[in-house]
Amino acid sequence: MHSPPARRALVVRGGWDGHVPVEATDLFIPFLRERGFEVTVSDTLDSYLDADALAATDLVVQCWTMGEITREQSAGLAAAVAAGTGLAGWHGGICDAFRDNTEYQWLTGGQFVMHPPEFVRHTVDVVPARADHPVLRGLPSTLPVHTEQYLVHTAPDIDVLATTTFAADDGIPAAARGVTSPAVWTRQWGAGRVFISVIGHKLDDLTDPAVRELTERGLLWAAR
Repeated sequence: MHSPPARRALVVRGGWDGHVPVEATDLFIPFLRERGFEVTVSDTLDSYLDADALAATDLVVQCWTMGEITREQSAGLAAAVAAGTGLAGWHGGICDAFRDNTEYQWLTGGQFVMHPPEFVRHTVDVVPARADHPVLRGLPSTLPVHTEQYLVHTAPDIDVLATTTFAADDGIPAAARGVTSPAVWTRQWGAGRVFISVIGHKLDDLTDPAVRELTERGLLWAAR
C-alpha cells in the first residue's frame, strides 16, 4: 500500500528581529514534521507570488513583524487561503505585519494597535462558550503570562476563542484601562482557515506548556 502524500507547510519568516522570527519558528518546525508535514522555510515574501507552490501548500506559518508587503504579494497569499491553504501565526509576526496594507489586515482579521510600555502580568481567558473548540479543549480556562499585552482592532466576523482584559491602573494608557480585547481567534477566509494568537513576544512565552499546546493546536486546526 502507498502512504498518503505528506501535507506541506511553508514557514515565511523575517521582518523585525526583536520577535526572533528564526528562533521562534524553529520551535515549531520539528512539531510540524512529526505530524507528517514537509516543511519549506522562506525568508522572502516573494513566496506569496508563486501561485502553483501555494496551491500545493496546506499551511502557511508566518512570522514577519512590521515590514512591507506589495499588493501582489498580499493578493497572492489571500487567494491561496481563499482556495484552501491555511494561515497561522502568533503575536506581531502575524497581527503586526505590514501596517500599511489593509487588505492583509482584512485577511488576518486583526491588527495590533497598542501594548503597555512594560511587560505586564496578565491572563488570557478562554471564552466559556468556545471552551470545546478543538484548539482549546482540555486546556486551562485561564493562561497566566508575563509579556507584552496586545490590544488589537479586529474584524466583526472573527471567532474569538480567548480574550485579555487590561488593568484599570496608571500603568495602562487611559483609553485601554479595563478594556477586554481578543487574544486568540480564528476565521474562515473562503475555503481556508486562519488562526492567530497574540502571545509570543519572546521565546519563553512560546515554550510555556499551555501556550505551546495552544499554538500547536492552532497550526493543525488551520492546516488544510
